[in-house]
Amino acid sequence: MDASLTRRGQLCWYKKEGIGLDAVNDAFLLESSVYRLLKKYCGERPYYLHLLELFLQTAYQTELGQMLDLITAPISQVDLNRFSEQRYKAIVKYKTAFYSFYLPVAAAMYMAGIDSKEEHDNAKAILLEMGEFFQIQDDYLDCFGDPELTGKVGTDIQDNKCSWLVVECLRRVTPEQRQILEENYGRKEPEKVAKVKELYDTLGMRAAFQEYEESSYQRLQELIKKHADRLPKEIFLGLARKIYKRQK
Repeated sequence: MDASLTRRGQLCWYKKEGIGLDAVNDAFLLESSVYRLLKKYCGERPYYLHLLELFLQTAYQTELGQMLDLITAPISQVDLNRFSEQRYKAIVKYKTAFYSFYLPVAAAMYMAGIDSKEEHDNAKAILLEMGEFFQIQDDYLDCFGDPELTGKVGTDIQDNKCSWLVVECLRRVTPEQRQILEENYGRKEPEKVAKVKELYDTLGMRAAFQEYEESSYQRLQELIKKHADRLPKEIFLGLARKIYKRQK
């Protein structure tokens, strides 16, 4: 739906010969299979209903995030006024953080018999912050990462995405620099993409990201210390270490 060409180093499914829009139905089949598998392997377990509700809720949250992403940055309709920190955080929370970080840990918690709202709220406080950290890394790597390592060719600039880089850039620009963004962001021409990247470098976005990464990692340590009192801290620390300074 965002017209990407590759994902995880592979050609996008809809781009395969003979697939096209059939990919939409294929996606529905995959989603339906999740619930068939849950019923087959967990249907008789006491935590089945918790898992079912968790997956349904997370799917809904992710769809909301994807919708917010698409309506914030429609292709060929560049409006930098839509790119705010508040909007960005909402997109990240719903599009990435719930399914990438909260879902797997929450599922394991339910399966281990940890089903109190308090403990899940504690886990969520850590994991949603971790998900935001992860997505900001993703945005940075989209622009400055090595496609050989990331497995995809970054297109956030061309696709008019509400990314962390452009949101932070807008906080720093002069009126003249904002005009450069207005004229070049969301355009497909390589020379226009190059001008946006040049502006990012001029504004020190690489250093800004490195500063963010360090401060965010420290904040994660503090959140884990505060909220994982009755949960296994090593689970959260291990996840944080896994994504810290990642290159892909």
